[in-house]
Amino acid sequence: MSASASASHAGSFSSSWGRRATAGLLGGLAGGVVFGMLMAMMGMFTTIAMMMGSTSPLVGVGVHLMISVVYGMVLTLFFSRFLHSYGRASLAGLVYGVILWVVGPLLVMPLMLGMPVFGFSAAVMMSLMGHVVYGVLLALVAVRVLKTVKA
Repeated sequence: MSASASASHAGSFSSSWGRRATAGLLGGLAGGVVFGMLMAMMGMFTTIAMMMGSTSPLVGVGVHLMISVVYGMVLTLFFSRFLHSYGRASLAGLVYGVILWVVGPLLVMPLMLGMPVFGFSAAVMMSLMGHVVYGVLLALVAVRVLKTVKA
């Protein structure tokens, strides 16, 4: 492989990662904002803030959006093979949302707050809907970004 071909290949690899990171950032924010609206109606931001030792809803919003972006980038950086079409991405986003629901409000958040894990309530079930909406919206925005952004 020539030096120019090697440099070209390295550039396409990093730009591919850059495009996917951008898709995860934007998709994560879009899904996080929409899910955040539901969380605000349910008064959940103080609970999210408690994971950081605060009761401020503003801290909860910040934590929620940061988590949304990180999870968005996890999907687009490591599972982009599911993001080539809107149909496949919708299904992947739905599954991803359910996985995040199990990991987040059913396992990690209760452990951080000293609550029983895998406890079900009306709020937890509403959270399932929010996580599914987040996952599907994340995946759809990511597909759109990946189809339009050219590095």
